[in-house]
Amino acid sequence: MQTWEFGRTVRRWRDRVAPETVGVPVGGRRRAVGLRREELAALAGISADYLTRLEQGRATSPSAQVVEAIARALRLSDADRDLLYDLAGHAAPGPDLVPSRISASVQRLLDRLATTPVAVYDATWTLIVANAPYDALMGPTSTWRGIERNAVWRNLIGPGTRVVHSPEELAALQAGQVAELRRTASRYPADRSVQALVSELAAGSPRFVELWEAETVAGDRGTVKRKVVQHPTVGPIALDCDVLVVATDDVRIMLYTAEPGTEDAERLALAIVLGTQTLVD
Repeated sequence: MQTWEFGRTVRRWRDRVAPETVGVPVGGRRRAVGLRREELAALAGISADYLTRLEQGRATSPSAQVVEAIARALRLSDADRDLLYDLAGHAAPGPDLVPSRISASVQRLLDRLATTPVAVYDATWTLIVANAPYDALMGPTSTWRGIERNAVWRNLIGPGTRVVHSPEELAALQAGQVAELRRTASRYPADRSVQALVSELAAGSPRFVELWEAETVAGDRGTVKRKVVQHPTVGPIALDCDVLVVATDDVRIMLYTAEPGTEDAERLALAIVLGTQTLVD
């Protein structure tokens, strides 16, 4: 009953969401009352086929990550989010787990930054959500799965990002991110996902083990203020990177901006236009 009710509930709540309230452009005639299935799937970062199977009750075991992504895409209240977890057979995340919730107040802030490249990370530096300008600047993030979404992994083991670092800058970034991950692990000792992340990083990176055991204390939270992004179409763009920490929600909001009137500002604007047009197409 619960698995069937999960899909029916998602479908019912999808119908009640006006597209413009979640940043979906509305053009031409629409038969859908609320969000189309493809639109919700895109917002949640899952395939439309999988969402179809969930709504029809043919997929019956959505992960907690999928439930959270759907709840976030639908912008559910705390009570409705908890109900969705219950219908999926999961306990809603408690205070002993790393939060991946984007609160209503943070979402309003993101809405007001809709033309600025913005990404939101949890306390383990795992990407929660990135907006379209961020993807246009840094490359698509919607296809990242599992540990691919973790910035510590990307900078130590994975392909990195479009940000250009000197060896010294990269070493400082790695040390800062590992130091913050260690602090996170100490704050959430009961979160098995954090333990699993640390184990996977340790298995794949001697550098991680070195930094983890060194117990370095980094005051910059693993970020560098001024960054150069090597965009494949418009070339290098020098940008300011600011990270806002929302203490009550324990999430990090990363923003990229350029000084108005500069060539970098023009390149950033062009990269966003080209990238968002590609994403729409």
